[in-house]
Amino acid sequence: MAQMTTAYINRIATAVPTHDVHETFVRFADSLLEDPRLRKLFSRMADRSGIAHRYSTLEPAADPTAGAIDAAGLFTRGRFPSTGDRMGLFEAAALPLALEAVGKLDIGDRRDRISHLIVTTCTGLYAPGLDMQIAAKLGLRSSVERSMVAFMGCYAAFNALKLARHIVRSEPDAQVLVVNLELCTLHLQETQNIEQVLSFLVFADGCAASLITAEPVGIALDHFHAALIPQTEGLITWRVGDIGFDMHLSGQVPGAIGEGLASAASLILDGADPDAIDLWAVHPGGRSVLDAVATGLALPPHALEDSRAVLRDYGNMSSATIMFVLARMMGHGIAGARGCAMGFGPGLVAETMLFHTV
Repeated sequence: MAQMTTAYINRIATAVPTHDVHETFVRFADSLLEDPRLRKLFSRMADRSGIAHRYSTLEPAADPTAGAIDAAGLFTRGRFPSTGDRMGLFEAAALPLALEAVGKLDIGDRRDRISHLIVTTCTGLYAPGLDMQIAAKLGLRSSVERSMVAFMGCYAAFNALKLARHIVRSEPDAQVLVVNLELCTLHLQETQNIEQVLSFLVFADGCAASLITAEPVGIALDHFHAALIPQTEGLITWRVGDIGFDMHLSGQVPGAIGEGLASAASLILDGADPDAIDLWAVHPGGRSVLDAVATGLALPPHALEDSRAVLRDYGNMSSATIMFVLARMMGHGIAGARGCAMGFGPGLVAETMLFHTV
């Protein structure tokens, strides 16, 4: 039997909007809560979030506790924008941010050879879509094969990488451009629901672009495994509402992740022991999620340093976030290291990937 071609992430580039909104969003979320006990809980969780910066396409207002939370007055108390208006904001902001990330990827030397384009997003929809706009603006050949991985949430990047891997293994000359773009802050809600308000603590906007080929440079994509955690389908939901997309993120998620990983570790690691893994690229869904992974897999304290650094500097950018973690790891220049990446999303599913650096 012929040996299968190995797919590699050769390059990763990232981009975020210019507006740092973490402090603004925390002040706004705190001012929403009328119950003093919930405000106290929120304040304690904000202090423990492990986040210092988050970025948004929305320019923050000087005083988010008064009327509008953004400088343009689009999100004003009592009249937050409709889903249609938010989709208009997404369409206006998505392409410039995507082009910024792809520009940093520096694919000018192989632009004419890009054969496939994969785009992931769960925060905006329109057609003709972002995939066609990116292809047109970059001047990719008209025959480029486009795929959209939509509405899968935080683990969508893993499904994009799996698709890219399949493409490269079946077409060794393929040059696959992957773009993961999320504008999560466009779905801010005006609510008294503490779980929804707590979600405002973590979500942010960002974009990652990557190039996957058979060229043995960067990160080798070795093995994927999806672990469904039983009886957890209601813990993370993401639905289209009349006033934006409605996120439900249960406080039970970290515990479910910790228990699920402990029982699925052998399958996730393809029979290897956690001690054999040098690099842990875990999607920073929040500080408690990272703590649950560390506990569930009995990881040493330093194991999740890169994930915690991305959470601190950018927050949770849904599908783009894990690529920020992998980009940070690639920046260390460590060769010959064995790694495990994982992300979590609706299902509740842990999407995982074994890799090694070359």
